[in-house]
Amino acid sequence: MSYGIRLKVWGDYACFTRPEMKVERASYNVMTPSAARGVLEAIYWKPAIRWIVERIRVINPIRFDTIRRNELADKLPLYSINKAMRDGKSPVEIFADDPNVRQQRAALVLRDVAYVIEARFEFTGAEDRNPAKHKEMFERRAQKGQCFHRPYLGCREFPAQFEPVEGDPPAPDASLAGDRDLGTMLLDIDFTHDMTPRFFAAKLRDGVLEAPRPDWLPPAEEAA
Repeated sequence: MSYGIRLKVWGDYACFTRPEMKVERASYNVMTPSAARGVLEAIYWKPAIRWIVERIRVINPIRFDTIRRNELADKLPLYSINKAMRDGKSPVEIFADDPNVRQQRAALVLRDVAYVIEARFEFTGAEDRNPAKHKEMFERRAQKGQCFHRPYLGCREFPAQFEPVEGDPPAPDASLAGDRDLGTMLLDIDFTHDMTPRFFAAKLRDGVLEAPRPDWLPPAEEAA
């Protein structure tokens, strides 16, 4: 058995980066299922459950904007991290003010976005298998604006506002009527096979993106 929720998320900007863009970021047209899962886990995460995103409803028109952002050209070297883990005192740092590290790049981002995430949670086999408790705790935290860390819309500098949806979800903008092929979209990361990205053929139908269940996950555990 699965237990479903609806959550509205919105923000001024969003960037759900296409992985084929190597240097300058360009966003997918809509939120990806993996980004939606990240929002849910930011609000309520427990080892006893896992979130499965079923669909994403696009509420606002799809609008793009171009901005310039400061990004880092380098990343932390693995040897520095391993050394810090061994001795517990070596610094793990990178200086963003270094002109050789900081670079200004263009980004194609979404503007004025709003979505309704429809998802369910499944039991993972761990303890704490009370479905009503998990659902009520998620809805209470969402209602109060509580979260483990601030949810974001693809990039951390684009924070997400959120609230639970009671009753019918908001209607999508009229411009989203009909079918739209979104191409190949990231579904999620397969952590069971060395963090392999998994994709699916995404289609937007009257503002609704249906997300398939990740087929690499084990079957859902029933509530006791």
